[in-house]
Amino acid sequence: MLPLPLRALPESARALLARAYGGADVRFERVALSLPALAENGNSVALGVAVQPLMTQADGGQAGSVVSLEVFAPENPNPRIARFHFGPACPRAEVRTRVRMAASQTVVAVAACSDGNLYAGAAEIVVTEAACLDFLF
Repeated sequence: MLPLPLRALPESARALLARAYGGADVRFERVALSLPALAENGNSVALGVAVQPLMTQADGGQAGSVVSLEVFAPENPNPRIARFHFGPACPRAEVRTRVRMAASQTVVAVAACSDGNLYAGAAEIVVTEAACLDFLF
């Protein structure tokens, strides 16, 4: 899957990132989302997020480690659908879970690093039967 640059994101996703990170520079690299292109039911969608190592010993030094990972689904009633924190003993920043999707949308994951850098990745999903309809009643 090719990474989506920030300018390729829908306006709802760009606005959400601007609010969440105060306009900070979010680089669309190093974060890969594993998400089905089509979900017949939005009630339980498999989601995986992996952050590539920032720097290895072969690169000649150390870089900031991933301290948190947030996942956003801009079309959901509560767009921040997951938040994960990683300690210094965590060898890799990688998670797998199931989430609810209210509609077809572009899902964005943002990794915050200890050196202040923000890295992101995005993936699109088409949902044929929406979830998260509780808020309508």
